[in-house]
Parts: sequence; structure tokens; C-alpha cells
Amino acid sequence: MNALRLVLPGLSLSVAIALLADWSARLPGPQSLGLSALTLAILGGMLLGHTVYPRLADMCTAGVALAKTRLLRLGIVLYGFRLTFQAVTTVGWAGVLIDALVLSSTFLLAWQVGRRLLGVDEESVILIGAGSAICGAAAVLATEPVVRAAPERVTVAVSTVVVFGTLAMFLYPVLHALGSTWGISDFAFGMFTGSTVHEVAQAVAAGRAISETAATSAVITKLLRVMMLAPFLMLLSAWLAGRSSRAQRPSARIALPWFALGFLVVTGFNSLALLPAPVTATLVTLDNLLLATAMAALGLTTHLSAFRLAGPRPLLLAAVLFLWLVAGGSLINATVLRLMP
Repeated sequence: MNALRLVLPGLSLSVAIALLADWSARLPGPQSLGLSALTLAILGGMLLGHTVYPRLADMCTAGVALAKTRLLRLGIVLYGFRLTFQAVTTVGWAGVLIDALVLSSTFLLAWQVGRRLLGVDEESVILIGAGSAICGAAAVLATEPVVRAAPERVTVAVSTVVVFGTLAMFLYPVLHALGSTWGISDFAFGMFTGSTVHEVAQAVAAGRAISETAATSAVITKLLRVMMLAPFLMLLSAWLAGRSSRAQRPSARIALPWFALGFLVVTGFNSLALLPAPVTATLVTLDNLLLATAMAALGLTTHLSAFRLAGPRPLLLAAVLFLWLVAGGSLINATVLRLMP
């Protein structure tokens, strides 16, 4: 009971921000801009974090910390209820190969450019690389427990992928208008959209701005890319652990991300279609709330000084990755679809 009293104030505040963000995301304005509840939750958290929250911090710290850790991990596990393995069959092995190539090339480019050319810190490089390569803010949040990044670096990473993901929603319909003169089908352009746009909501918005056919292939390709989050996290964890071991720093060993395994298990269970559709929809709604609550808690504990300290280099890194997603992603899509029509 004492533990509940300790976490209740901060948890209640985080949930309240998340509920408001979820309601706001359903309004026409945010929907047209592709602003998800996650984005609005972190913005709301940052607004309160710079106004009201400092006076409440002493009583809210424990609950906010709970939201940023355990609720976040549970939210990643439940994310599997959005996906099924059957979705792979719609875009075929070409979609699998495209997503795998886009993901791996984008993350490797992030490491090379971020660490070797720009000198961005390792945590930020991994977070921005994961967010750009996989699924935006959700990927940044899922990667944070693996690298144990500081909250301010998570916020900076989320902000960069939100900026360029939003830009993509307006750019891609223009690219489609140009591409249609070259005989690119709506279905193929939807695959390009799903394999390169950051957030699921942004891929949906960009696809619908073109056609329903483009929206359908964009969503399926995007969700397939999201499914690669779990193996990515496990490979990342093993790589970081190996580096720590070679440096003879066993205390820095990264633990196996159990929530990534849970995500795969839930996806497999959802693929069996054992639950009624209304129950699955309820679980997805709950998951939205959990992830938005984690984002709100993150926003509450982040200050604008973090962006000043980070400087322009993280934003420049995200810009380079965005250009690669557009140019390199189109090349990958065209090559794979030519070889595997």
C-alpha cells in the first residue's frame, strides 16, 4: 500500500497527459499532420515539465520513473497485438528483403556518419539510427533500455525522427507525382513509403494522400519493418555485450531485452487469431495508453537545455539518414522489385 501511495501521484500525472494526448491525436488537425499520441504526449510532458512539474517533482518522481521503465517495456510487448506474421505474405519476400536492407543500411550509415564524421555520442547515434531505421519514436523508446540512455538523449532522438517523419508526409505525395510519370504503380510506391517513412501513423498519412492501394501496401510494409524491431534489439544487445566483454568491463554487460522476446511471442499469438477482434482492439488501445504514458513521463523529466547541450549534430545526423531513406530507399526498392517482381 505504501508503494502504491509512492507511485500514484507521478503515475496519475503521466496517465492524464497520455489520455489528453490520445484524445488530441484523434482531432482533424493532428491527424492531417500525422501527429500520433506519442508525439503529443512528449510535447505535453515537456510543457508541464517546464511549468508546473518542478513544484510537484518531489512527490511524483517515483511514479514518473515507473512509467518510463516498466510501463514502457510492457507497452513494447503489447505492441505485438498490432501485427501478424500473415502480413508478410501480402508483400512477399520482396517486402521482407526491402525492409531488411533499408533497416540495416540506415543503421550502419548512422554509425559511420554519427560516430566517425560528426562525433555524436554513442547513445544518441544508436537511438537516432534505430528511430530512423525502424519505426520512429516507438523504436527509440524500445532501444533505450538496451543502451540505458539518459532521458535527455532519448528526447533529442525522438524529436529528430518526428521532424523528418513529418517532413516525409508532405514530400512523398510530391515524389509520387513525379514517379507516376515513370510508370511506378501505387502499390510499389506504397511499399517504398512503408519501408522508408519513420512512424506508422506518418506512413498511413502519406499513403492515403496518394491512394487506398498505396496506403494498404505502405501499412503492411511498415508493420513488417516494425516486426524487425525484436531481432534488431537482440542483435544490438549481443553486439554491445561483446564489445563490453572485449574491453574487459563485465559490469557494463547488456542484459537480453526480454521485452523484445515478449513482443515476438505476442505477435505470434496474435497471428493465431484466437482473440475476438474487439478484445484485440482493446489491447491495442491499452498499448497506445502505455506508450503515451511513458512518453509523457519522459517529457516531464526533460529540459530544453538538453537540446542546447546536444547541439546541431544529432539533427544533422537525422537529416543525413532522412536523405538516405529517400534516395537510398528508392534505389533499394527499385532494385529488389526488378529482381523479385
